[in-house]
Amino acid sequence: MWFENILWLLGVSYALFTLGLWRTWKGMRDFRPASGEGPGIAGELMISVVIPVRNEAGNITALLEDLDRQSLHKSLFEVWVADDNSTDETKAIVKDFAARSDLNLRLLELSDDRAASPKKRAINAAVQRAGGLLIVTTDGDCRAGEEWLSVIASFYRATGAKCISGPVTFTEEETLTDYLQTVEFSSLVGSGACAIAAMRPTMCNGANFAYERAVFFEVGGFEGVDQIASGDDELLMQKIAKKYPDGIYFLKSQAAVVRTAPHKTWEGFKSQRQRWASKWKHYESSWPKVLAVFVFLSSLSVLSAVVAYATGALSGYTALALILLRILPEWLFIGSVLRFLEKEQALPYIPLVQVIYPFYVLFFGLAGQKGVYRWKGRRLR
Repeated sequence: MWFENILWLLGVSYALFTLGLWRTWKGMRDFRPASGEGPGIAGELMISVVIPVRNEAGNITALLEDLDRQSLHKSLFEVWVADDNSTDETKAIVKDFAARSDLNLRLLELSDDRAASPKKRAINAAVQRAGGLLIVTTDGDCRAGEEWLSVIASFYRATGAKCISGPVTFTEEETLTDYLQTVEFSSLVGSGACAIAAMRPTMCNGANFAYERAVFFEVGGFEGVDQIASGDDELLMQKIAKKYPDGIYFLKSQAAVVRTAPHKTWEGFKSQRQRWASKWKHYESSWPKVLAVFVFLSSLSVLSAVVAYATGALSGYTALALILLRILPEWLFIGSVLRFLEKEQALPYIPLVQVIYPFYVLFFGLAGQKGVYRWKGRRLR
């Protein structure tokens, strides 16, 4: 009896939690610049786009072309490509692009000093040299729409945010695994946005992330977390939130969505998710840790209900009710995020993700504690 009661407690709690996320997400207004604002509205606001890269020869040109097409006037932003000792043609491509474009593009070449967190080192080096009031980070394999920087500038002016988390999704899906990644990733984007709205920031993504340059130095940059390979986004956001609890915002705007390619190999996907999961134990705030444990236990309870039914410990009706408590609220929440990201074609894949997700959470929740993985050809921990 006690076992069934625990399953019901976890099931009902998770259902209410997910419905709360759905209502919060639906209640967040889509941001639109004020009427009359044009590409030059940023005025005196200068933006520094920071792109830490390593071996992105196959992707960097597309991103630079996106930046070259920005509606924000080129006098109002600069681009820093911080190259972390690439062994391919990345540096040559950036130099060539800078020579034939009027984009204010600068290449920062870093030597390989075996830093514990190469990405943080690259970002820090660029921020030190940047001239912008606002730092906007993205990755070398990302794509951005023409209004991306203009919308960020307008949102910053409208809110006075100290830190801005932007939406990220994947480029066009081609395979089943692409669609599964799109669904899974949308749940993370939505959850992170809702946590920020509730002033409990937990998740964001460095592929679309902005903060005041002065605030970066005010909180000590990556000091204290520089020995952790991951967390150039979330750990920094939490440091800023500690000093400015009401200064963290999520930019809910389709014009601000940044896209990146889904992983095409299991090893690449596994390394990334393991890297993300490894951050949990380094959170200073207890809230993200409690949330991670809650999601972990909720996922475990679904598997437990299935096993209990198979062994005769639970009736079929009880097991089904517990499963539906998870599936239906998630369908509402994830579906609404997918529609915002203009990924309606991924909606039919939600049920399959829901079947896989409990195993996924359990696997990466445990694998992430190992703390050793490969990234960009390096072994990190």
